[in-house]
Amino acid sequence: MTWNVAALYHFTTLDDLPRLQTATKDACLNNNICGTLLIAPEGINGTIAGAADDLDRIMAFLDRTFGIGRGEIKYSTASEQPFMRMKVRLKREIVTLRAPEANPAKQVGKYVAPEDWNDLLDDPDLIVIDTRNIYETKIGMFDGAVDPKTQNFTDFKEYVAHNLDPQKNRKVAMYCTGGIRCEKASSYMLAKGFEDVYHLKGGILKYLETIPADQSKWRGSCFVFDRRVAVDHGLKESAHKICFGCRMPLEPEDLREPSYEPGVSCPHCYEGLSAEKAENLRMRHRQMADEKPVHDSAQDKKSDTGQTYVETG
Repeated sequence: MTWNVAALYHFTTLDDLPRLQTATKDACLNNNICGTLLIAPEGINGTIAGAADDLDRIMAFLDRTFGIGRGEIKYSTASEQPFMRMKVRLKREIVTLRAPEANPAKQVGKYVAPEDWNDLLDDPDLIVIDTRNIYETKIGMFDGAVDPKTQNFTDFKEYVAHNLDPQKNRKVAMYCTGGIRCEKASSYMLAKGFEDVYHLKGGILKYLETIPADQSKWRGSCFVFDRRVAVDHGLKESAHKICFGCRMPLEPEDLREPSYEPGVSCPHCYEGLSAEKAENLRMRHRQMADEKPVHDSAQDKKSDTGQTYVETG
């Protein structure tokens, strides 16, 4: 079976979140959908997967309920089930920045279509910032982009405060996986006095879907938050794996290193791994290997790739 995958988000004012959570969870389970959806007062965000007809039905439900057709949706496929279960979680923000002044419903930067992104990158007066985290930028970035080396998205505020100035950096462009973090980031920068702010509409995923590889300024693979780990041009699955011990994406050559043990360690974390933690990870890996995919939102504290974060954009 080929799994159809939809990455989506929409900023819209929501209330009565528990009711929305229950209705959405029931609809997903009734249509055999797996993945993660985050619901907050500011909107909905997530990535889900299922058979083609099932996904069509749940997307129609999400459009009726949340208006996601007015938001951002990217479709791709996976050769294996990309999520172990279905989770619908309530959050304070659908992408966490902890900056009330960043409100995409009020203001955002200028959207740049994937077809126009290459020309923008050629502007010598422009600074291009990758708003993703270090485990994502490790395996792919745009030519000439700045890596802020953040551990999580909330660190972006500190990066801006220490490295950017509205008077000096008059023209700033940003990009992220699917576009949602840039919505928040561009809104935040406008609130801080930056005037000429751009962001890639639909994010890296839309660019890789739209721009042929021979015309691309993207180098590497794009990290995604499911069991595929990363995708390449045309949104084809990459050869990357992930270290369940430290969450870092791994190149094929990393898998051949003696320090690589599936579910336990890799060249990035082996030296700092205690014997006790290694044994705990081995036990967990054995449990996950025996675990069958289920539709159960009771284990929200454990993500499907062994990671402790939930981000999709």
